[in-house]
Amino acid sequence: MSLFDVYPLYDVTPRYAKDVFVYDDNGSKYLDLYGGHAVISIGHSHPKYVSAITNQVKKLGFYSNSIKNTLQQKLAERLGKLSGCSDYQLFMCNSGAEANENALKLASFHNGKSKILAFKNSFHGRTSAAVAATDNSKIVAPVNAQQIVDFVDLGDLNTVESILKHNATCAVIIECIQGVGGLGQSTTEFYQGLEALCQQYNTVLIADEVQSGFGRTGDFFAFQKHGLRPDIISIAKGMGNGFPVGGILIHPSIKPSFGLLGTTFGGNHLACAATLSVLDVIESENLMQNAADISEYFQEKAKQLPKLKAIKGRGLMLGLEFDFPISELRKQLIFKHHIFTGSAKNPNLIRILPPLTVQKVHIDMLFEALKTELD
Repeated sequence: MSLFDVYPLYDVTPRYAKDVFVYDDNGSKYLDLYGGHAVISIGHSHPKYVSAITNQVKKLGFYSNSIKNTLQQKLAERLGKLSGCSDYQLFMCNSGAEANENALKLASFHNGKSKILAFKNSFHGRTSAAVAATDNSKIVAPVNAQQIVDFVDLGDLNTVESILKHNATCAVIIECIQGVGGLGQSTTEFYQGLEALCQQYNTVLIADEVQSGFGRTGDFFAFQKHGLRPDIISIAKGMGNGFPVGGILIHPSIKPSFGLLGTTFGGNHLACAATLSVLDVIESENLMQNAADISEYFQEKAKQLPKLKAIKGRGLMLGLEFDFPISELRKQLIFKHHIFTGSAKNPNLIRILPPLTVQKVHIDMLFEALKTELD
């Protein structure tokens, strides 16, 4: 049987990894500044993480949500405390796409509406609210998406209100920093205006923190910079540091009932153990502050680069935009300098999503390589 060939793959075969480095089957060492789309939050093979999963396997292994799971409750308490969302409710699932699907479903149940409003260049997993199609993108929304999803320009409150007035939109879903779409952001005025419109028109505001959450921006969640209180927050990626886990945080105004949502693997014991260890390391190693500090250092270094058009993003969710396509540059970084980076819908943008444990010396390695290739 062959693999279904939908991913372009670099010819690198990882064998093991430690913190910000990955080692291939030839013994070559790579600096990982992408972390599997922001999945690796506390570094590869962190000893506390490995210990937590190993001990859980020895005690009970993998068990789903069909019995009382005190680890889930412990996780909810720790997550609430560290994130500042202690009055929210937690529902666990397995991925970011599943988190967003549950968020959209819950919004529709809550207010009885069915349409969705998302923003151009957004990405919410392989869901009904997937990336908005553009002329230069091969990634498009599902065939029927335009029947259920309105795509609006980021920052356009007038169009948002004109749509919400029809009283058919159950949810507005937004990334406060866009991921795949190219690290687009708007202003605090826009985000707060969006929240006010959602409240005015009985529409659920969903903050998609799948990529930007768990300390990546220097705050626990990206929306917190703007003083928002979303109705639902979707989480995944850095939550499990490589273990498949996701979830939604639900505002206390949304009431649960038996059978409202369901999942087979969500909140299993291994997922809970993995996530608890991630929270412990983020707190004990002060990784949110490190994300903010290294981000400042990164942006100062980036200003020295030739041919740089713009620096995008916040915290350790960053992008370097040039005035030329960067596909060949990325190949030079990986095969010549052994540095992993990421791409975006914008063909001129390199994305940088390293583990939150990254240090200045690692940033120096990137910029030394970039200067070599750009000079």
